[in-house]
Amino acid sequence: MTSTHGARPRRVRLWRWRKNPLRRRSDLVEAWLLLATLVLALLIGAFTGVAAAGVVNGAIEDRREHTRPVPAVLVEDAAHALPASVAEDGDGGVWAKVRWSAPDGSTRTGRAEVDTEAKAGSAATVWNDSEGRLVSAPPEGADARFQIVMAGITVAVATGGLVVLGGWLGRSRLQGQRLAEWEAEWQRVEPSWRKRMTG
Repeated sequence: MTSTHGARPRRVRLWRWRKNPLRRRSDLVEAWLLLATLVLALLIGAFTGVAAAGVVNGAIEDRREHTRPVPAVLVEDAAHALPASVAEDGDGGVWAKVRWSAPDGSTRTGRAEVDTEAKAGSAATVWNDSEGRLVSAPPEGADARFQIVMAGITVAVATGGLVVLGGWLGRSRLQGQRLAEWEAEWQRVEPSWRKRMTG
């Protein structure tokens, strides 16, 4: 007993772009929609990503311009302070109480990250804004570049994803219309088929 296998159907690439009697208007519309979605996702994603990176870079530059390092003195031993990893993200130091002089000459105190071995009375450096308030140091070097690049990539991917989602929703609507058209055609053809089958 021999078995025969039908020839495997050959996949026709870009069939929606080629003229053929089976291609419907909705097929061509879908092809243009898919192409437009891809191009817009790339262009808009790239544009918004670059813009977001520029905004973050500007914010970092603004922080650098409006903050300054200020000499401070430890008020307590670092051994009695809260670890930086518990208080907030840090470099492995501790958050100890420090004292510094604001631009108006007033003495202020607050908590800043210092080395774990630092003793009360030792010197430290803190960052102040224009009002003399304690702020975190602006990112520098690789840390700043990482924040800028990650902001650009995140916004680019999110924006491109929204464009792709819009294209997918448009394609789903086209498919729904196509199914409705098929159903309407079948309603017209089915009675003649029934007559042929029963006749």
